[in-house]
Amino acid sequence: MFDTLKSRIYQGNQFIKDIKNAPMREQFRGLPKLCKQNCTECKKCLSICPTGALSLEPFSIDMGKCTFCGACKNICKHGAIDFTNFYKLSSTKRENLIIKENMTPQEYEKTAIEVRKEIKRVFKKSLKLRQVSAAGCNGCEMELNACSNVNFDMGRFGIDFVASPRHADGLVITGPISENMAYALEDCYKSTPDPKIVILCGSCAISGGVFQNSDKLNREFLDKYPIDLYIPGCPVHPLTFINGVLGFISDK
Repeated sequence: MFDTLKSRIYQGNQFIKDIKNAPMREQFRGLPKLCKQNCTECKKCLSICPTGALSLEPFSIDMGKCTFCGACKNICKHGAIDFTNFYKLSSTKRENLIIKENMTPQEYEKTAIEVRKEIKRVFKKSLKLRQVSAAGCNGCEMELNACSNVNFDMGRFGIDFVASPRHADGLVITGPISENMAYALEDCYKSTPDPKIVILCGSCAISGGVFQNSDKLNREFLDKYPIDLYIPGCPVHPLTFINGVLGFISDK
């Protein structure tokens, strides 16, 4: 017992105390930083992007498609494309994920998430989510598992993943939604009691990602049901997910 207590004292607090202002390593690729003035329109970035996330007219990056691989930054020798380490990337509107030139982290965060009164009234500080891997590669799935570990400890905010959709307040969808998973996803949605929310997590869920042109996908679910929150990333970082959900259900 004394060894256990000594170990506890030695380790200290392992969880991130201030999850909303936690520092991120410099190497992390977060919110894109674009400078049209430095662009020579050589179009090399367009040809190297695996998902077609880049556009020159207007000069922009779609974070809903972006895999944050950094290939565009590496091939651009003029500094027109860069990435900050800002990780609060979630948005309640799909169009907000299209980042144009000179967008600062402060400007993006200010308008990205719309806090709805009915969401705060219904869910308050407790949100139970059923995660559905709709043909995901397990990248986003592993990061979502990490949200509940001792480091990030998402449960202290009342946010938890549950085993059954019947116990859930909403769904978190990862993966591009294959034909084989389309029926299961819709069945899971219908099994979740109303009112409920739907969160798309990762570039595959939001746009199809690198699989967007596959004929083995069935993304009709996204046309039939409203999406409440988009969380970009490939994979999504735990800090991105937790801050996105917290911003959605509570005041900033």
